[in-house]
Amino acid sequence: MPPFTIRREGWPLIAVFGAATAVLFYLTQPAGWIGVILTTWCAWFFRDPDRVVIEGAELVISPADGRVLHLENVPPPAELDMGTDPMRRVSIFMNVFDCHVNRAPVAGTVVRTAYRPGAFFNASFDKASSLNERRAMSLEMADGKKIAVVQIAGLVARRILCWVKAGQDLDPGERFGMIRFGSRVDVYLPPSTRILVAPGQRSVAGETVIAEFDSNESDRAWRAV
Repeated sequence: MPPFTIRREGWPLIAVFGAATAVLFYLTQPAGWIGVILTTWCAWFFRDPDRVVIEGAELVISPADGRVLHLENVPPPAELDMGTDPMRRVSIFMNVFDCHVNRAPVAGTVVRTAYRPGAFFNASFDKASSLNERRAMSLEMADGKKIAVVQIAGLVARRILCWVKAGQDLDPGERFGMIRFGSRVDVYLPPSTRILVAPGQRSVAGETVIAEFDSNESDRAWRAV
């Protein structure tokens, strides 16, 4: 058994890369080998590995593979109708080599999904959260807590996929969407949440615990070495 499968959404694009590679080989062998590398990368991009999910009602799991960018207190996206009070936001940037399948950070029911068109700035820029094209989702947990997960397009990302609808129940680590190529996912959490990751840290979707609800402790200390 292979260590991962390839998302069906990727096969049409892989086929295009493969056809282009055949043409390149017909024209010149060196260019054909470049096509092989690009086709291999395309297949790798659409990989969908299984993950080992740590379960716990008080835990928040990373929704994306990538690098933690920002930890901020800001209002959630207006289109989710979650009010204007600041929430704790964890931003995770996915580069073109990361797995781009996104996973639910908690167990909950989808309250609302909303799409908003926008620009395509580099997703690592802070302004990408407010200005870039995005698709937002709010979740309500069994104890009434509400969080938001926002998929944000990037400089080369042009397709945000979300496979869930309002009323649907999600388990922690369950796949809910993906974004083609470089992009970002923001998670909005209640003010009392303790953040367990730091800017610059790598996270793994479905496996890395990024926060803990209702903790009396301060955020985890960190330093770069």
